[in-house]
Formats: sequence, C-alpha cells, structure tokens
Amino acid sequence: MSYRVLVAVVTAVTLLTTGCGSRSAGQGGSDVQGKVFTSTSVTEQGKPRALVEGTAVELRFTDDGRLLASAGCNQMQGPVTLDGGKLQVDDLSMTAMGCPSLDLHNQDQWLSKLLSAGPAWKLDGGNLVITGSGAEIVLTAEAPAKLEGGTWKLESLIQADAVSSVPGRVPATLTFENGKVAVFTGCNDGSATYKLDGQTITFASLVHTDKACGQDETAAEKAVLAALNGQVTYKIDRSSLTLTNAKGEGVQLRK
Repeated sequence: MSYRVLVAVVTAVTLLTTGCGSRSAGQGGSDVQGKVFTSTSVTEQGKPRALVEGTAVELRFTDDGRLLASAGCNQMQGPVTLDGGKLQVDDLSMTAMGCPSLDLHNQDQWLSKLLSAGPAWKLDGGNLVITGSGAEIVLTAEAPAKLEGGTWKLESLIQADAVSSVPGRVPATLTFENGKVAVFTGCNDGSATYKLDGQTITFASLVHTDKACGQDETAAEKAVLAALNGQVTYKIDRSSLTLTNAKGEGVQLRK
C-alpha cells in the first residue's frame, strides 16, 4: 500500500542572537543553510517519544532554499523560509513510497504534521531545536566528510549532465593526503600532486602504471584520469565527493 501526502512549507530564514548559546530565526539563515541535522532526542507532551528502531528525523537545508526532511521512510521536500523563529511550511511534498510498516507510515505523518504546524526553531549551541504540536526535536549538525584522510571509493561516472553507475563495480579509489593523491583506477596504480583553491583542485605530475586492463576497468580508469586532469571543480556533500573537469567529465566517490 502506498501513500501520498502534500504539505506546504514556506519559511523565511533569519537568525538573531538571543542569548549566550541560543539563537532564533532572523534574516539570512547562513547558520543552517547547506547543513544536515539528525535527531538526537525527541519528546512529546514532555515525555520521550520512541522512534521506529533504526530511524531518525533528518532535516536538510539546501543552499538553494529548500528543506528536505525524512522520518525513516518517505522523503519530504519543498521551498523553505524561516521568519521570526517560526518554521512555516507551505509546499512540502512527500514521496508516495509504500512503507514496510504502518509505524513508519505513521511516523512520516507525525513529522509532516509537525512541520506544517509552524513550529518554533532555534539554534542552541551546536544543536537545532524544533518545538511545536506538543513535541520537541533536538537535532545535531552532521559534519561533512573531509577531503583528506581516508579512502574515497568510486561510485559513479559523470558525462556532462549524465551520471552512470561504475561498470562492473570496478573498485577504483582516491586517497588525498598532504598535497598528494594516491590513485587506484581499478587496474593501474598512480599518484599526483594537488593544490586546493576554494572549490577547485589543480592536479599536476600525474603518473601511473600502464597495465592492460579489461573493458570495465578501462572505462573506469578513463573517467578517473579525466577527473584528475588539471584544474577540477570539487564538491563534498555529506560523505560524497564529486570531481568535474572543464569538459563536464568527472566522477562521484564516497567514503
């Protein structure tokens, strides 16, 4: 069984310092924009509300002024503004995926109702606090992955506006550390130096072995090497890294 819910979210984002570690909505919204918040505690009528096992409330404020929300099953999204410490919801839509259990469906309904009721919001230290409809949700900001340290694993290939899966699930990887990136194309090994400047990386001195590779490995290698060619735009979104060269070619990787 599937469900369709349409809720409205309009919200103007303003941040004013109201106390020592607590801020409510004012103009701009820079303190929440581009961030993802995940619930650490939920109370209702002053008592803890247990969420479905393995789920959490997630709120994401995009750079282009949208709110993405989830309570463990369907995804909600819509244009968002925050004004006067109130989260006003005017056009929040929800996917119509059938949830595995009625509890998950009810949890979706609960969150959409709370968001559409104009709850209050504030930043309290590093936490986002949403209060309304007799409930309070405390959420903490998710730290995005860092470029350096750890291994990025190839997840998809980019050609202009098209994104495709990695052929044969070739296990290509990149590891950035102290201005040098170690490269495994899924067949050959290599390395390059790099310099960071804002949202661009300039790669140089790329060298790699030249073993004959299979068809899938060759396709993955071509994409990886194209993404390490000269000046490249990079973007980190949570645990995902996108590298795109001037021709629109690139790769997406994940930690």
